[in-house]
Order: sequence, then structure tokens, then C-alpha cells
Amino acid sequence: MTEVQAANTSTAPRIAAAPLTENDEPMDVILLEALVALLLLVFIVWWTMFSGRKGGERRHEREERDDKAGTDQP
Repeated sequence: MTEVQAANTSTAPRIAAAPLTENDEPMDVILLEALVALLLLVFIVWWTMFSGRKGGERRHEREERDDKAGTDQP
């Protein structure tokens, strides 16, 4: 009976990684994309917080009727 030998990893062929050039840095692109997404989120929150009706929120019809009648009771 023959023994099965494990493959020697030091002699196995390997694929060399492509060298990175100065223009080919994926981490910079990911960081730039994250920064743009964060700025967009901040802009949307700012826009929704400070844009509203000039006179404030609308009053409910019931409150308007009570004010005209001069009563504060429901």
C-alpha cells in the first residue's frame, strides 16, 4: 500500500499580485466615497431640520375654533 503525501506548499505555483501604482489605490477611492456619503447625509439632515413653514407648524382645526370662540376647554 502506498502512502498519500501532502502537497508541498513551497513548490506549488503561485500567482503574483499586480503591483500597485500611484494612481491605483483602492483605499483612497473607498475613503473618498465614504466622505461624500457622510457629507450628503449631513446635508440632508441639515436641509430637513431648518426648512419648514415660515409661520411654523400648522395649527389643528380644533385649536383654531377654540381660539375664535375664546375657550380653552376641549
